[in-house]
Amino acid sequence: MTTNGTTQHTRLAHALAAEDPSVRLRAALAVGSHPDPGLLETLVERCAVEPDFFVRDMLSWSLTRLPRETTLPRIRRELASERPRARSQALHTLSKIGDERAWPWITRDLLRDADDQVARTAWRVAAALVPEDEKRDLADELVTHLGRGNRDVQLSLSRALVDLGNVIAPALEVAAASPRPAVAAHARATELLLQDPETGFDAAIEEAARVVRLGPERAAAAAARTAEC
Repeated sequence: MTTNGTTQHTRLAHALAAEDPSVRLRAALAVGSHPDPGLLETLVERCAVEPDFFVRDMLSWSLTRLPRETTLPRIRRELASERPRARSQALHTLSKIGDERAWPWITRDLLRDADDQVARTAWRVAAALVPEDEKRDLADELVTHLGRGNRDVQLSLSRALVDLGNVIAPALEVAAASPRPAVAAHARATELLLQDPETGFDAAIEEAARVVRLGPERAAAAAARTAEC
């Protein structure tokens, strides 16, 4: 015989794995609306394989509704998963929970993960959880990834760096002098965002690339001539 609780768990587990993403979304919402620690394993496993972004986000929200004492250790195990989506979603869930005890779990391996989605999520979580006295070390690590990936990856890195505040300025100054144009431009674009967070990233990258191409002095002279016109 099965108890009502077991029957309910089975029904929800089936709904979370349904073919229709709208059914999965409603199921994840239902689980989060009525938190049940007995569904922890089911939620974590679904996070690792769920293809729909909105459903994954709802699954993470549902996990935040469960007791941290049991949820955090289980999520930590996913950080070492061989499945990139499992690692990425575990990191995303940690960002939602926002518990500073998870900071030591954001390892260099995660920050340097070969999967762009995992790495960019790790950058964001690290910037949110890092203790004040470790921000400079984190900045030194993050700047080593300047120039990596496509526009979205670079934007994620710039945002994570800017979230650390002015402590990133010395590391960016060094990176801006890199002989690699992509690194130098990304560093300069991040400097622009640090100075003015309202600056659009695409505009910052374009301006930074222009400075790298012309050199700081020629770029400044060109800007002055344009202003006079």
